[in-house]
Amino acid sequence: MNFNSLKIGNLTAPIPIIQGGMGIGVSSSNLASAVANEGAIGIISTAQIGYTEDDFIKNPLKANLRALKKHITIAKSKAPNGIIGVNAMVASNNYAEHVKAAIEAGVDLVISGAGLPTMLPKIVKGTAVKIAPIVSSLKAAKVLFQLWDKHDNVAPDLVVIEGPKAGGHLGFKAQDLESNNIDFDKIVVDIINETKKYSQKYNKDIPVVVAGGVFDGNDIAKYLRLGANGVQMATRFVATEECDASPEFKQAYIKSKKEDIQIVKSPVGMPGRAIGNKFVDRTRQGNIKVKHCYNCLIPCNPAVTPYCISEALMNAVKGNVDEGLIFCGENASRIDKITTVKELINELVSELKNA
Repeated sequence: MNFNSLKIGNLTAPIPIIQGGMGIGVSSSNLASAVANEGAIGIISTAQIGYTEDDFIKNPLKANLRALKKHITIAKSKAPNGIIGVNAMVASNNYAEHVKAAIEAGVDLVISGAGLPTMLPKIVKGTAVKIAPIVSSLKAAKVLFQLWDKHDNVAPDLVVIEGPKAGGHLGFKAQDLESNNIDFDKIVVDIINETKKYSQKYNKDIPVVVAGGVFDGNDIAKYLRLGANGVQMATRFVATEECDASPEFKQAYIKSKKEDIQIVKSPVGMPGRAIGNKFVDRTRQGNIKVKHCYNCLIPCNPAVTPYCISEALMNAVKGNVDEGLIFCGENASRIDKITTVKELINELVSELKNA
């Protein structure tokens, strides 16, 4: 099928694909710039991005803000004509500081989920930065659009609809994920229709992209036919040479089988999707002692948390996969080789054209 470029205000991506943000350090400047150079949109995750900085243990906030600015600057210099965004989790501590740091570094777009980004318009006010909430239900979309409309007199520049097949933290109840009774296509159409109301009110195009389980060009075509303007994909970009994660992390995706992909419980109570391993088994057997608090998520209480999610994700991305949490989308087991970002996007575009 024929497809259009993805236009977000004055930003135009020839390829209607956003590379999803993946913390801790899975999507940093190397991956994001490679994606942006191929005409799609590259996203850096703000989540504990300073984990390799020398002072990270002593002062994680300072290290994270410094590293975030550094990675945005590097990505922008590597992809001077591309679009670079960040993914910032509302549930993270010092959320506003991270968004402000990204703006100072010259980021083009802020995508924000893991909670409703009610304060995002106020943080970016007076800047040209585009803002995009991640929503997983029509109810969440309605609430957020109304709040931004009433209190800030703005509408989103982009809307990301994340479905139940995504990796990482999910905006659905665990029982709904396990029973697989979610009509996601209806959610997509309903949110697209709700977005159109605000597009008309504010006299601007508000593109909608769909995320979660998008694997190939046929999946992209499906959502374009439903009325979406593009897709967000994360899992497919892990097994690329340019991905910022360790070779061991990438191999965990390649070696995984369908039955290995599991719904896990995050320490903050949210369900997530990850590759089952020794670490996941241990989390189900009982508490894993928290040795150090990185002050990452607002709802987390180190005294009672079953494990430290920052430490678990850092272990994984560094290559200690048996002691780490390996977040992934539902289709991770379908990946069977390492490729390049260029080859992957060419493949996706070819499939989309032939769909």
